[in-house]
Amino acid sequence: MTGSFAGRSVLMSGGSRGIGLAIARRLAREGANVTILAKTDTPHPRLEGTVHTAVEEIRAAGGGALGVVGDVRDDDAIARAVEAAVTEFGGIDVVVNNASVIDLTGSESLPAKRYDLMQDVNVRGTFMLTRAAVPHLRRSDRAHVLSLSPPVNLDPKWLGAFPGYMVAKYGMTLATLGFAHEYAGDRIAANTLWPRTTIQTAAVANVLGGAELMRRSRTPDIYADAAALVLARDPGSLTGQTLIVEDVLAEAGVRDLARYSPGVPEDELYPDVFL
Repeated sequence: MTGSFAGRSVLMSGGSRGIGLAIARRLAREGANVTILAKTDTPHPRLEGTVHTAVEEIRAAGGGALGVVGDVRDDDAIARAVEAAVTEFGGIDVVVNNASVIDLTGSESLPAKRYDLMQDVNVRGTFMLTRAAVPHLRRSDRAHVLSLSPPVNLDPKWLGAFPGYMVAKYGMTLATLGFAHEYAGDRIAANTLWPRTTIQTAAVANVLGGAELMRRSRTPDIYADAAALVLARDPGSLTGQTLIVEDVLAEAGVRDLARYSPGVPEDELYPDVFL
């Protein structure tokens, strides 16, 4: 894949850390120019990385980078990010809907503000960022939208676990599948991507399970490698799919995944809740 993203412009929500930053660095290694719209202007006491450190890491990986400080809930911030990407890098070829909020509180105890936050960031943010980029994606011959959200699983085991969070993540997926059909005639591919196991992120460390669950999770690099494979495809050959990280890698011939969880046996990895 060397150089396969050379000159391509990627617009990402979030990306100061974790999976989003791993994807941004991975695409930068192949020559991509990445614009990130993220809130973290100054260091957070519990979260590593800022917009500015992310830009430095993306550039160090070999790509162009631009950081826009803003909230994906803010339509003006979205407009600024789109304009910045187009002005700096000449257009937009890829949108990665990475920004997401997680809260696994039960329905009766979930504060209304937290429910609204998940809806606004996960669903509305995905919809509005993608919509704002569509006029520029139409001009690209390799246009992709990739949302980091799960396949819709209607098994009551999962539906009844965390309904507030489930609705928000499924909303990202449904919006993305809708875009795939709405813009099929424009050759804008739209897919989702989700892992079979938990990934080492701040959410896993701070919300889900601490150090032990981090040990049993794969590194964000597995997500990044799968995302690069999806985004390298011709838009007409892959759209409207809810893809699984490990399946994407297997299709590309990558079946030994030990490098993404060094020293941890396969049977000790923690399965993702949506699958």
